[in-house]
Amino acid sequence: MKDELGESAYGGTNWRRFAVAVGVPTLVAGGIVLGIANGALAATFSVSGQSFKISADKLEGDGFAQYGGKVHQEKAGDIPVALSGINKAKLTNLCQSVKTPGLPISLTIRAGREDGKPAEASELLIGLTELSGDANFKNINIGQSAATLTKGGPDAHDDTPQGAGGFGQEADSVVITNLRQIGYSATAATFNLKGLSLKVNVDPSGKPAECF
Repeated sequence: MKDELGESAYGGTNWRRFAVAVGVPTLVAGGIVLGIANGALAATFSVSGQSFKISADKLEGDGFAQYGGKVHQEKAGDIPVALSGINKAKLTNLCQSVKTPGLPISLTIRAGREDGKPAEASELLIGLTELSGDANFKNINIGQSAATLTKGGPDAHDDTPQGAGGFGQEADSVVITNLRQIGYSATAATFNLKGLSLKVNVDPSGKPAECF
């Protein structure tokens, strides 16, 4: 038996263990995303101790900034990341996925799959370690002081003492096709997830569905 994503159903699951490991975070994530979709609260995604994947067929950003930074996690300590800020973003066929440590389970969130109805975010700031795709920037400044960045949103700059000497770059706009990225944190002032779908995926082979 397979689910709608083509993943095999997990036979012989210890459902009590499954519920403890996945049930609570799924409910929390579902509540957050549904609240965002209804405009009830600002989006704040942070994965403690593990990364998550984000993909999109196309990202269109109005106002872009990027600079070096770090995220702090209790077990791993400080992890260096690239902080990418987009003042206003549209994402076509957005996918976010995270795997449950030690179990053949993943959680996937999808949105913006209908033509002309992309997911939309404002003041998006992502702490990432990997990014790939085909990118086009308009009026880009490379090597600008990270403390003086203004185009990626009000929080997309380095206001620490090191920021004045830090490397940064910004552009009026950015378009990235076939976006693939691995991140540790993501925040947004607003996140409109059109066509929201949240799913828990289980696969006994240890390869549950992910964005890529």
